[in-house]
Amino acid sequence: MGQTGEPRRGHAHDGELGAAVARAQEGDDSAFAVAYRIVQPGLLGYLRGLVGDEAEDVASDAWLEIARDLGRFRGDGAGFRGWTATIARHRALDHLRRQRVRPRPATLEQDVLELPAPHSTHDQALESLSTEYALDLVRSLPREQAEAVLLRVVVGLDGPAAARVLGKRPGAVRTAAYRGLRRLARELGGDDGVTDAGPRTLEESDDSDTDGPEHG
Repeated sequence: MGQTGEPRRGHAHDGELGAAVARAQEGDDSAFAVAYRIVQPGLLGYLRGLVGDEAEDVASDAWLEIARDLGRFRGDGAGFRGWTATIARHRALDHLRRQRVRPRPATLEQDVLELPAPHSTHDQALESLSTEYALDLVRSLPREQAEAVLLRVVVGLDGPAAARVLGKRPGAVRTAAYRGLRRLARELGGDDGVTDAGPRTLEESDDSDTDGPEHG
């Protein structure tokens, strides 16, 4: 799990994460705290994109399950990110079903007016995703695009790992992420950085990303 391509941003601590998870599985509580510190920011951002202000409550439920089932996990640091994202997604969907609501578009006209000028690029759109207004903006995307963007950019998963979380083929997730990012770039002032090269440009570091059956 969590295995392909060149290192990408969001993966800088995966070696440390994998080591911490291994120690936590042996009963080291301080190592579990390290794993939590590394994973929680991206996981919370993902959940904010799904359930908004209820993200912290849903994250708490997810971490209870993660702690309970930690002994069952097999994989490295990148794999742990994907495993925790899958658990968090299930808890978020349970929450949405209980609340009988779905992610709602936010009213962001004022926020958009305060964004960078029309020379904004696709890369600037990605950098902006760490802010609250940008997470709200992601929530205004179609659901499949929003989840693909959140998993790729906020959680830091590669294409195949994001596909496993969503139960989709990597090509479908790649396309959804590309369309979502292009729409975000347009909202943020221009899509100069998203070219006609298409969604494959999102996967330059996922050289082994194929549309074949997923395993593991």
